[in-house]
Amino acid sequence: MEYELSKPTGEMLRQIQQLIQQASFEQAEEQARELLAQQLPPAVMQELYYLLAVSQRYRGAPDEAQQTLKRLLQLNPEHARALQEQGYLAQARGDNFAAAQAFYRATRCNPALLSSWKALLALYQQAGQKQAMELAQQHISALEQLPPPLLGASDLMYDGKLMQAEQLCRQFLLQHKHHIEAMCLLAEIGVRLKIYDDAEFLLESCVELAPEHISARTQYLTLLLRTGKYAKAEQQARWLLERQPDNSAHKISLAAALVGLGENEQGIALYQSVLDKLSQPADVYLQLGHAQKAIGEFDAAVTSYQKAYQHRQDFGDAYWSLANTKTYRFSEQEVHNMQARAGDEQTPVDDKIHFYFALGKAFEDQKDYQNAFEYYASGNQLKQQQSGYEPDKTTQMVDAQIKHCTAELFEKRGQLGATNPDPIFILGLPRAGSTLLEQILASHSKVDGTMELHNILGLAMRLRGRNASQAPAYPANLWEIKDEYFARFGEQFIDNTRSYRGNAPFFIDKMPNNFLHIGLIKLILPNAKIIDARRHPMACCFSGFKQLFGEGQDFSYSLEAMGGYYKDYVRLMEHWNRVLPGQILQVQHEELLQDTEGQIRRMLDFCNLPFESGCLEFYRTKRSIKTPSSEQVRQPVNKRAAQQWRHFEPYLQPLKEALGEELLAQYRRYEQL
Repeated sequence: MEYELSKPTGEMLRQIQQLIQQASFEQAEEQARELLAQQLPPAVMQELYYLLAVSQRYRGAPDEAQQTLKRLLQLNPEHARALQEQGYLAQARGDNFAAAQAFYRATRCNPALLSSWKALLALYQQAGQKQAMELAQQHISALEQLPPPLLGASDLMYDGKLMQAEQLCRQFLLQHKHHIEAMCLLAEIGVRLKIYDDAEFLLESCVELAPEHISARTQYLTLLLRTGKYAKAEQQARWLLERQPDNSAHKISLAAALVGLGENEQGIALYQSVLDKLSQPADVYLQLGHAQKAIGEFDAAVTSYQKAYQHRQDFGDAYWSLANTKTYRFSEQEVHNMQARAGDEQTPVDDKIHFYFALGKAFEDQKDYQNAFEYYASGNQLKQQQSGYEPDKTTQMVDAQIKHCTAELFEKRGQLGATNPDPIFILGLPRAGSTLLEQILASHSKVDGTMELHNILGLAMRLRGRNASQAPAYPANLWEIKDEYFARFGEQFIDNTRSYRGNAPFFIDKMPNNFLHIGLIKLILPNAKIIDARRHPMACCFSGFKQLFGEGQDFSYSLEAMGGYYKDYVRLMEHWNRVLPGQILQVQHEELLQDTEGQIRRMLDFCNLPFESGCLEFYRTKRSIKTPSSEQVRQPVNKRAAQQWRHFEPYLQPLKEALGEELLAQYRRYEQL
């Protein structure tokens, strides 16, 4: 999360910087320490620790500087300039190996850090490392060719100062309207801000303006894959392969697009075709494993994940992917390896997070619940530092939906949308059983399962607007949008999701976060079916807490935030049921476990579908499943998992307090399963 400096704080930081430039190091240190004694936001504290360490190094106090950097890196282990300072300190004491490690880590965190690249080049030259020298020189040349404002914007972007980076980039584009590198950089900033539509428009424009600009087209392809627009991604990957038929990166992108479109066998074959051509195949083995797991090839997926960590020893995601199969059991040696890597300060933070979650699962399988919880908590703490989740914003979003999406709104505008009955939305909280509901319904001959589609979230983001100084336009603007737009939005949803479907008349969108936008869904698609996947709050929230999600779900990395989010979810669902009576079916996970056939018939009746026995034998249905529950829903219903949270109950008091006794009492009857 980017923090906007107040005017006085910003001025004080500039004064310290000026003192350092004037070689008034003791005075700079004094001012920095005075500010550090105050309660300031983490981003400001990091800047102060950095300036203090620089002052100490210049003053000739390397030990003090090292201690200051240690404190800074505890706050932010990926602070690029802190790592660069560690490099300078190591160089000064003659430890070139440690210096090279520090500078290299700095460039991994901020590839625009020109000083670190130049320091690395000098160290590689001294060591006679020709290949590394060439790589460093390539980076230096690329950075030096950038116009200074774009180099500055890149630096700010990698430092997480996205608003400042965007402003600098836009100012440059005002003077250089169709500068491709500037447009690509602005698109990357947009991706980091999760403004995907703007980023896509910029990159699409780059491709139109400069069709042969391979880098821009590759960036466009990467974004299309990230946003799940696999049909478009396939077109771009094939275009690139026509120009560069031996390019392994393009083949990997095409494989990802094919897997996204459900062409898993083709994608798997393409992944396998490039493995022997890569010097570092770990990432491809990981993607191969995901594709194999999605179609139920469990043993092959495990082998791929193991090969991934064999090729890169600190590859935390490979270990987590093994844990995330939910059925794999780690060997003693694997647990030892994970513990060693998790405790190594050289291990990148993202990998450490993956190791912590994987270790949590390993010790849970051993029934060592105390150690398991400690590892889950460590992973969540690091992940929470990265995410910067703000619970108040979720509460404000829910308040806005309740305020503006009234019964009167649906009376006046509820029949303006597209009349297609195709979509069935399964929503709620992650880990509430939505994958099981999808698998059951997708076992029906008239229903296609798809995936967690981002289309509704993307539309809501577009409607919200971008002016950070004002309240979001959405959902208040649902009262003001022209009548014809509701049908247009609904038709666009149907058209844009067609590539994920087969030929069945109905299809499922199981994006859980869509519960925030049920009002929007019913306005653009009034005949869509809504199913609320509900689970006991303690079971659901703790299952989310121990799950490392690929992207999003930032509320899940704190027990307190998770409890607050669940309460907001229940509050909003109560509102939707008041203003849209009879239009949402709540399916309680525990009731489904107790009376599977009864609940399946209830769902099919709600969707106006005849009963089919295949829905009872859902675990026999062969289809691609890309969620953490993929292996679980290929087995008959298992009641044992319903109360797993009980093993961790001694550590879950913050969650209980966040949920509150009144809410918990409503679900007490489900605790006897």
